[in-house]
Amino acid sequence: MHQSGQPFSLPLRDGVSASVVSVPHGATHLLDFLVQRMPGISRSEWAQRLAQGLVVQENGQPALPDQACHAGQRFYYYRHQVGEPVLPFQAQILFEDEHLLVADKPHFMPVTPTGRYVQQSLLVQLKRQTGCVDLVPLHRIDRETAGLVLLGKRLQERDAYHALFRDHQIQKTYYAVAAHAPHLQLPLVYTSRLVPGEPFFRTQEVPGPANSKTRIALLQTHGQRALYALEPISGKRHQLRVHMNAMGIPIEGDLFYPTVVRGPDAPEDFSQPLQLLAQSVRFTDPITGQNREWASGLHLQCTAEPNSALQT
Repeated sequence: MHQSGQPFSLPLRDGVSASVVSVPHGATHLLDFLVQRMPGISRSEWAQRLAQGLVVQENGQPALPDQACHAGQRFYYYRHQVGEPVLPFQAQILFEDEHLLVADKPHFMPVTPTGRYVQQSLLVQLKRQTGCVDLVPLHRIDRETAGLVLLGKRLQERDAYHALFRDHQIQKTYYAVAAHAPHLQLPLVYTSRLVPGEPFFRTQEVPGPANSKTRIALLQTHGQRALYALEPISGKRHQLRVHMNAMGIPIEGDLFYPTVVRGPDAPEDFSQPLQLLAQSVRFTDPITGQNREWASGLHLQCTAEPNSALQT
């Protein structure tokens, strides 16, 4: 029995941690509140979840659809996506100890539950595989991007690892395939000001003080195609994709830049992944003091043989 005044938590359910929702105003029935708060889930679906005991009160008891809600009251539920598509690949665990888990994420897989993906998300798959309730991503990469994702295993260590990204104490290198542009003087550092764009899932450059910075180098050329190394010094949404597009060399397979080919809810074309890979990461572990370094085992669709020297 849950004791009043103590935080309440539910166990994993098929890899999914319980989510919590708070009532902002009172004088409403629970079912009405849930439908109004999360209209993407139908009334019949919420009623079914309540009937199955999948929504609970703060005391751990099943919630009732017609019970009155009061302001500040919290309810717990499990995310579930009806008719969720199945992705034809799995993430790989490259490293795991008591502090960290490092995964190699394939293209098309979201890091956390979002949109039509819950069970197929990286986080849910790893929680289901490891049973670690407190597993949390320490950073994000786009669903369309493949490669390394670092996850923390202890809540009390989360801030120390987040500080690595906030204070630029971590070196991340991405590989990208795009057109070869002999006129560009590489390597270079590209800076610009990035803000949310239109439609909502895009990012755009605007005049003003720069808030994003990327180091770009040429690794290989193969006819009109090239392999680039990208090092994000800042971490804005879609930063690498926007910067490469702004330089006139959009990343191959990009459905958002320079123009929207398909929106995020369109059916997937697994034969045309975005040619962007989170290839390596390097940092000093703030908990153990160890020098950490990992490289992705995934590869982009680039068969180029180096005919130009590695540039740094």
